[in-house]
Amino acid sequence: MKATSHAFVDNAHAALGDGQLRRALGNIETGFQRKRAAAKLGLPEFEALRDQAKAIKDHTLAHLDLYLERFETQVHAAGGQVHWARTTDEARQSVLDICRQAGARSVLKGKSMVSEEMGLNDFLQDNGVRPIETDLGEYIIQLRREPPSHIIAPALHLNKEQIADSFRDAHPQFPAERPLSEPRQLVDEARSVLRDAFLKAEVGITGANFLVAETGSTIIVTNEGNGDLTQTLSRVHIVVASIEKVVPTLEDATTLLRLLSRSATGQEFSAYTTLSTGPRRPDDPDGPEAFHVVILDNGRSALLGTPAQDTLRCIRCGACMNHCPIFAAVGGHPYGWAVPGPIGAALNPGLIGIEEAHHLPHASTFCGRCESVCPMKIPLPKIMRHWREKAFEKDMMGTVPRLALWAWAWAAKRPRLYRWTTGPMMAVLGRLGRRKGRFRSVPLAGGWTRHRDFPAPQGQTFQQAWAAHQRGARRKGQ
Repeated sequence: MKATSHAFVDNAHAALGDGQLRRALGNIETGFQRKRAAAKLGLPEFEALRDQAKAIKDHTLAHLDLYLERFETQVHAAGGQVHWARTTDEARQSVLDICRQAGARSVLKGKSMVSEEMGLNDFLQDNGVRPIETDLGEYIIQLRREPPSHIIAPALHLNKEQIADSFRDAHPQFPAERPLSEPRQLVDEARSVLRDAFLKAEVGITGANFLVAETGSTIIVTNEGNGDLTQTLSRVHIVVASIEKVVPTLEDATTLLRLLSRSATGQEFSAYTTLSTGPRRPDDPDGPEAFHVVILDNGRSALLGTPAQDTLRCIRCGACMNHCPIFAAVGGHPYGWAVPGPIGAALNPGLIGIEEAHHLPHASTFCGRCESVCPMKIPLPKIMRHWREKAFEKDMMGTVPRLALWAWAWAAKRPRLYRWTTGPMMAVLGRLGRRKGRFRSVPLAGGWTRHRDFPAPQGQTFQQAWAAHQRGARRKGQ
């Protein structure tokens, strides 16, 4: 995938001016946020599970080589093959070689963020193999030649009318005036188009939510039957996954699964949770004749032992972006890489380089909602601060931000001066904004007020409130 993260600021400005996108993103709160909150309330041990899941992944990352080797051994024992890839180029070539060995002209694909990271679809198409996305959201954006805008809802940015227009353009075999105003009509048409592809494809490609070292199994979590059809109807099943997806045991995977769907879609479990272990055995009624797992590094091993290592605990639920005010304002496309949102801002600088992704760690208010809802307790704001420091060290922030930070630091180190300047300033702003409670514009805050009002200060400054608190504490102590 070609990264465009360096253009985040321009991309975000364009997204802020897209009224249809803003309306589509408004569904995040009514959908994902509320359903997750209800699912959490329905599971009293939710917080205890978060602690267990964090411990599982921390242990696995501390012994990653051991569990990856164990996984490979068990895959071989079950009759499958493992292909190691340091880079996306190596991973793509491994997939292409397997497709050519199978004589495949087309391949079915289940939803996979790693395949997006690899730029797999374009690569296969350029080499004479047609990829066919079978997840409905992925199928829609493939027709539109767009990247996904969300980890679990790739077509989140679109409305029904846009999807219907894409179907009319891509499916000329159906009557031009057919009704496509209802979701069921769109689903039925996609199903009728894809049915023939399922029956003809030689190779099926899926991602993996987890790789189980104990058994050599891969696990996919879906709400459509396309994932199962992709891997059972094809003669060859290829799994593409990254190194951090491995877990020690099936019991560990079960712990993580109890958190995954609740955090992602608010379900207790997804409609389909499918385990694959090797190719079809003699007494199996269905399944592939060959089973391959392509495991990608692409910079992840370099994160081990660094402040960004905790990003490798991510189970790709999307909860962080579902609760992020920045993501809710601009969507996923401006981030310019396969993984958007807060986890993308914390992970991507380590994978595609701080030079390319230095804007992303600044795409945060540091409100902390992302960390509070992350099932794996990833300290996302802390990691973004780490990347901000790296960008500052490399002088990537520009002159104005550096001067502003220098001026603020200079004043903050002089408490009396700081109080003398900020106290009166906030008092004046408070009096001026008392009637409306907000300002439409404020000097030196144009980046904020171009898109939203600036709240007028109310009450005391923090230092005044803290001083009052300390006086009260002393009186109680007396």
